[in-house]
Amino acid sequence: MAKRDYYEVLGVDKSASADDIKRAYRRLAIKYHPDKNPGDKEAENKFKECAEAYEVLSDTDKRRQYDQFGHEGLRGTGMHDYSKMRWQDIGSIFEDMFGSDDFFSSVFGGRGRRSGTREGPSRGYDLETTVELTLQEIAKGTEKAIQFTRQDICSECSGSGSAKGSKPGRCPTCNGSGQVARGGGFFQMVSTCRQCSGTGQIITDPCKKCKGTGRIPKRRTVNIKVPAGVHEGQGIRIAGEGEPGRTGGPPGDLYCYVRVKPHEFFERSGNDLSVVVPISFTQAALGTTIDVPTLDGTRKLKIPAGTQYGRTLRIEGQGLPDIRTHRTGDLFVQIFVETPTKLNSEQQELLRRFAETENKSVSPKSTGFFEKLKNHFGENR
Repeated sequence: MAKRDYYEVLGVDKSASADDIKRAYRRLAIKYHPDKNPGDKEAENKFKECAEAYEVLSDTDKRRQYDQFGHEGLRGTGMHDYSKMRWQDIGSIFEDMFGSDDFFSSVFGGRGRRSGTREGPSRGYDLETTVELTLQEIAKGTEKAIQFTRQDICSECSGSGSAKGSKPGRCPTCNGSGQVARGGGFFQMVSTCRQCSGTGQIITDPCKKCKGTGRIPKRRTVNIKVPAGVHEGQGIRIAGEGEPGRTGGPPGDLYCYVRVKPHEFFERSGNDLSVVVPISFTQAALGTTIDVPTLDGTRKLKIPAGTQYGRTLRIEGQGLPDIRTHRTGDLFVQIFVETPTKLNSEQQELLRRFAETENKSVSPKSTGFFEKLKNHFGENR
């Protein structure tokens, strides 16, 4: 099967910076990590696909080769074959390639390099969800009940993964140390054991409820306070509502990202709103006062005589509040002049008489555009 474009896999543009690529990979790696999706083969494959894309796009030379020659340009560059790897191995690869910075520790469960012999407490994964808000809710701020699912500690085995009455056994690969050494002499490299993922233990008699994972999915509801003036894509952090940590580590956080529900009338631009309001051509010509919709009802707006199609009028203070300064934006009203499509005979006669005062030529049967075009070029030959 043909491989997808690496930029498409990570959801970034070809002009994305190294930091943009790193953030995109972190978000996807957390989303598809098999620890969070136990038994989900599709999620595991996406996790591997993201890791492969990140290996290329985070490396300056590989990225240049890929941009110039595509997937074929990566032959002979030492690329890992992720399709044949266990997902546990991917964490060790990135530790070896990039070290144990906070980014990779958070993605791979806090299993960075440690000077000790066994994995200690690690912070739980952060979670992401979305909340849909109306413009009215954004204008005043609101409180919302958010539902989401997280992997909680299994109540049957208390998170150990072992059946009641049994205990995990010592990992035969690392002999319980959680780490393995590669090479010899002066060039020895120590990395996390792939067999036990750095715990030093393996499950010999798995818990039936969680199938040895120590976690079970649990639906949760939390109330969040949304400040007035939030924008599309803005995140609200709820501390401690992520997944529980490993071996007694602290829980992660929940990030709730804002999605703005489309409005029937209004478009948003920063803290300002805009609305298109139709009026008749007689109202535009003679002037009038109309009712204009706002977020909290209607307001009177004076239309000056001679208003042209597309003219924009402003109503101050009827936009959205700034999330920091609380200053309210404005409402911009764009005028749409409607031309009547059905006129009775009296109206037609009145308009013809008006056209005569302007010395405008009108007739019940107007000449088509292409006929006019033909006559124009015929006259100018």
